[in-house]
Amino acid sequence: MKVTIVGAGNVGATCADVMAYRGIASEIVLLDIREGFAEGKALDITQCATNTGFNTKVTGVTNDYAKTAGSNVVVITSGIPRKPGMTREELIGINAGIVKSVAENLLKHSPEAIFVIVSNPMDTMTYLAYKSLGLPKNRIIGMGGALDSSRFRTYLSLALDKPANDISAMVIGGHGDTTMIPLTRLASYNGIPVSQFLSQEQLDKVAADTMVGGATLTALLGTSAWYAPGASVAYLVDSILNDQKKMIACSVYLEGEYGQNDICVGVPCIIGKNGVEEIIDIQLNEAEKALFSKSSDAVRSMNDALSGILG
Repeated sequence: MKVTIVGAGNVGATCADVMAYRGIASEIVLLDIREGFAEGKALDITQCATNTGFNTKVTGVTNDYAKTAGSNVVVITSGIPRKPGMTREELIGINAGIVKSVAENLLKHSPEAIFVIVSNPMDTMTYLAYKSLGLPKNRIIGMGGALDSSRFRTYLSLALDKPANDISAMVIGGHGDTTMIPLTRLASYNGIPVSQFLSQEQLDKVAADTMVGGATLTALLGTSAWYAPGASVAYLVDSILNDQKKMIACSVYLEGEYGQNDICVGVPCIIGKNGVEEIIDIQLNEAEKALFSKSSDAVRSMNDALSGILG
């Protein structure tokens, strides 16, 4: 199985490294516009093979989309971060142009591929990809919920002092500090509601820490995180390539689900060989429904910046 990752920066390269190490794909192509950059990252990852035991073929290319042909999954991480003085509309305009061009080039060479969108603002870029490519909605997936949920489970594990892998928890809504919705009511530790172990005050703090999880790391590192984002992409791609049918919160196009239409936003999905195989309708309470509606309104407002691009 072949995967292409566009953008060989920290997130893209980490994703490639995790997928190679875990043997998720038989072939990985890293593509970047910087001359020699993807080639260098690919060579560095390949030189780990004898010490870590993987057999995945990892290739780097500079802007050569022909080398991506026949990919089963394509991952788009490319784009620029917001710079001082740059408006939200300017950032969206620049990244939308990049993502649209990249997606169209990938589709030419891999017409059957499933698209995983990582570029920010992720929900809006996922919506752009869906509207631009004309593919069935099951083949366009925004990754953000997988990352947000992993952070939620981490903060719960710290509060509980229990292993994160024993905790089931999910974040839905938009992939942003003010739009994501950590579902504390439904979180559990080995099937037992975490509310039996943590006070409401503790749960509120976990939710608040989750929502600023990305900003916290940016403040500590001086740049965006990459280990957890890269691993989250690999986790999602693994469920696709190996038809694992995991339930993962993903940004997908909604047509009435959760009371929303014509928007890509995070909801629980079954992810398998066909991409989004089912959108799971979990029964939100009234407070959660209100938060989801507010989150969707915020995402829809960001999508308005695409009007000149989508026509």
